[in-house]
Amino acid sequence: MKKIAIAIHGGAGTLLKGIMTPDKEISYKKSLETALNAGYKILENKGNAVDAVTEAVRILEDSPLFNAGKGSVFTNAGSHEMDASIMNGENLEAGAVSLISGIKNPILLAKNIMQKSEHVFLAGTGAMEYANLLGYKLEPEDYFYDDFRYNQWQEIKDSDNFQLDHNVQKDSKFGTVGAVACDFEGNVAAATSTGGMTNKKFGRIGDSPMIGAGTYANNNTCAVSCTGTGEFFIRGVVAYDVSCLMEYKGLSLKDAADEVVQKRLISIGGDGGLIAVDAKGNITTPFNTEGMYRASIDTHGTQKLDIYK
Repeated sequence: MKKIAIAIHGGAGTLLKGIMTPDKEISYKKSLETALNAGYKILENKGNAVDAVTEAVRILEDSPLFNAGKGSVFTNAGSHEMDASIMNGENLEAGAVSLISGIKNPILLAKNIMQKSEHVFLAGTGAMEYANLLGYKLEPEDYFYDDFRYNQWQEIKDSDNFQLDHNVQKDSKFGTVGAVACDFEGNVAAATSTGGMTNKKFGRIGDSPMIGAGTYANNNTCAVSCTGTGEFFIRGVVAYDVSCLMEYKGLSLKDAADEVVQKRLISIGGDGGLIAVDAKGNITTPFNTEGMYRASIDTHGTQKLDIYK
């Protein structure tokens, strides 16, 4: 039996059947399937988990359907500020980037930070300087422009409100993307990427680039990528909390993830979900919202693709 497994997500939230058009639903599922299969192919060819999650997230960043990379939301200033992170469960190495603009694939920069720098987390102008040093080409603003995202921003740009896609009940595009994987060697990895909140101000950063909050990986426990209202995931140190329950309480992957998402997160008012995989290839994808874009291929090679509960 193959040990390899992979799971991806494209955001959690108010995803009610009937709100989205059938054509939109097909588009989302096709994008998820493309990213999933690309990551799985790397694992099938004896590639490592880090490369698999990177490729899956990169493809989702290239899709305007999700709030990451090309589909990133507008800030209060009318710009795009993107975040991403990645972690290798084999050696606990990690890379993260925040508040960057013009970078087509933030996840690639996060991976470079992990593998080529002596740091874990770079942000803002410093992160852009590092990207320039590595020869990254900056995309023009119109590459990231999307009519839906622009109209979404126009509705609230003159207010003090900010908006997560998954809190709005309408036919809309949803958020953060992520991937977790287990390779043939039993190594796990996690990656997450996001464009943040519509109309965000003051350099707001969510959980996605924060190791332990939105992303975590450890071969002794699991790999986790989160999506939801970032402030609560930061306060709950959600990704690491799942790992902690496995390491110190001996809980299974599913029981640990359910405890965090269905109990601990809810107890502080948090909404969202996560995807997780352990070193045996077990997968779980709990969420406490109406739905979560998610797809996976387990150790038996069985593919699942879901949006709603």
